[in-house]
Amino acid sequence: MFELPTQLPSELVPLAWLLGVWEGSGVIDYQIGDESVSREFGHRLSFSHDGLPHLNYSSYTWLEPDSAGGEKTPLMTETGYWRLSRAQGIGDPGPGLLPAEGEHPFVTAAAVETLRNADDGFDIDVTLVHPGGVAEIYLGQVKGPRIDLATDAVMRTQGAKPYSAATRLYGLVDSHLLWAWDIAALGQSLRTHASGRLARVE
Repeated sequence: MFELPTQLPSELVPLAWLLGVWEGSGVIDYQIGDESVSREFGHRLSFSHDGLPHLNYSSYTWLEPDSAGGEKTPLMTETGYWRLSRAQGIGDPGPGLLPAEGEHPFVTAAAVETLRNADDGFDIDVTLVHPGGVAEIYLGQVKGPRIDLATDAVMRTQGAKPYSAATRLYGLVDSHLLWAWDIAALGQSLRTHASGRLARVE
């Protein structure tokens, strides 16, 4: 039975079911021209909070060994922040290290309810960064135990591999975190890329 942690900011309650460390496996299945990349991988991700109105996110994946006794191969990491989508005001810190002025505007459940959208969910912003020189900004919605995301912007350094858009889906099913990730990369249109199933381990 998952219990909400104490000191959880009210704004994070709609996302609270993500909190914890999750681990499991997934499958890469990506078509590039006439070639298909298909591999199994291991996955560990974490959602935590530090008292501010966002979730901290980190993800680590590895390729499973091709044969018995083989070693795992590190694959990819990413880190980022998840939050309800709303305008930042004087009650929020920033930009930079500028402190907030006055009281935070969404400290009660009633105040957070004013952010509910016409679809009976909450709009969210997700910012993710990859070490290969890619940063993604996703816009989407959390509605109960389901999250749908699509990139609003993808930024790449000069040396990054071509990557232009993505969608992600997360859902809580039978106490497992299921997810799917479609990407447009390497000159390809948006298509299936990877999916996984994770169990909460912490």
